[in-house]
Amino acid sequence: MTRTLTPEAVRPQQRLPRRLAVMMRPELPSLSKEIIQEVRRSIPEYGRPMEGPYVETLRIGVERALTDFVEQVANPRAPRERYRETYRRLGRFEAQEGRTLDTLQAAFRIGAQVAWRRIMKVGPRRHLSSDVMAQLADALFAYIDELAGLALQGYLEARPDEEIRGHRRRLLELLLRPRGSRRVLDEVAARARWPIPDEMTVVAAPPGSPYVRGVLDDDVLADLAAPEPFLVVPGRLTPERRRSLLRVLPEGQLVAGPRASAGGLADSLRWARHALRLVETGILPGGPVTECDDHLITLLLLSDQALVDRLAQLHLSELAQFPDRQRDRLMDTLRAWLVNRGTAAELAEELSIHPQTVRYRMRQLESVLGDRLNDPESRFAIEVVLRTTALRKRSGEDAGDERKRLTR
Repeated sequence: MTRTLTPEAVRPQQRLPRRLAVMMRPELPSLSKEIIQEVRRSIPEYGRPMEGPYVETLRIGVERALTDFVEQVANPRAPRERYRETYRRLGRFEAQEGRTLDTLQAAFRIGAQVAWRRIMKVGPRRHLSSDVMAQLADALFAYIDELAGLALQGYLEARPDEEIRGHRRRLLELLLRPRGSRRVLDEVAARARWPIPDEMTVVAAPPGSPYVRGVLDDDVLADLAAPEPFLVVPGRLTPERRRSLLRVLPEGQLVAGPRASAGGLADSLRWARHALRLVETGILPGGPVTECDDHLITLLLLSDQALVDRLAQLHLSELAQFPDRQRDRLMDTLRAWLVNRGTAAELAEELSIHPQTVRYRMRQLESVLGDRLNDPESRFAIEVVLRTTALRKRSGEDAGDERKRLTR
């Protein structure tokens, strides 16, 4: 649910016409079935065999919710504690099964949507005025908020620590907002009992990584069930912390972003996920934990492939005229010259070729590239392209594609 209110806060202020209860009662059996079908279709946890405890819980909850709402319309002063206890019990049931409230609250939301569709269909047939329809809508959604609040009460009774976990989930969301309110951040951090350090390390894990939540350190924030799991660790990643993280995510191949303050965590996570993709493609060396700070130049060079391709077109397109093998040799020689600026003999030793071969290749390069080799800006751009090309080859990318990048 988008909000959770206390039961006292959601009682409708305007009394609905009691004739609405007479109108709604005949709709309840078919509406109950429709809600159950929609919930089972939309939520995998409820899409189980009809005899399972989940579906029985769903059936009882839907039928009692609809009946209670209609009775509340018919007689707002009727005792309702029995129905309230039903939803506290549902919250306790979710907690005892070791689940979050997300599934149950999603079912509440779907139930409200289906019920409102039915009201929109039946209301005009029964000539309900727009004012009555608006009052009915307010009452229905306030009632759903009340049920969600009761379920939350029961859930926290069974798992009082979940309130702190909820604040920590909220804190994790706020930490990843580059321009969030510091006042709000500090307030949520206080409720989460997680003092915000000056520096933090964000750690990205591969999608679908198996994890052992029970060994997670108390001072680590984490979203391990996310499509792209990640954690936030106070301070730097010490050797002890690395070992701790590998107990939580035993398959390893984690990537730690650069240390950052609260405002910089979003960028750090973005870089960590970029580095993780480079590890998965073989461009960066794999390991249990890889640190972005060790590979910042590689991350920069591979941060925008299209832009590097454009530099290649502007500064090296003349090399496309050479056959693939000859072009690769020329580019290797040019990269060695740009990086080392050594003599022909020194470059020959590095490339394991004869010095005369180096001189011949450099004359070819000078003939096609001209003054670009004497211009500092052009030399830098060419070196960026050549370094990026070498990194791409680590991933097994087809070298024959280089001609396309030079000419397209």
